[in-house]
Amino acid sequence: MFMGIVGFIIFLLQIYSYILLARVLLSWFPNLDRSNPTVDAIVRTLYSLTEPVLSPIRNALPPTAGIDWSPLIVFLGITILIRLLIAF
Repeated sequence: MFMGIVGFIIFLLQIYSYILLARVLLSWFPNLDRSNPTVDAIVRTLYSLTEPVLSPIRNALPPTAGIDWSPLIVFLGITILIRLLIAF
């Protein structure tokens, strides 16, 4: 039972990693047609899921030379957490 819970948590962390990756990729295409309701809904959903995690990190470590380090720090944190859960 406990391994099932740990496995589920790992699964959720992996899903969040993919959501974060989609957010990073979207930031590379600032000229997306946001007038399309589907595109706008996807962008707003990705931002609403990731911004609560990224914003505190961005406040503590502001972007330097135009590079936002917060996604990288979150990816590293998720990776470390998954490895700790697997070892547990």
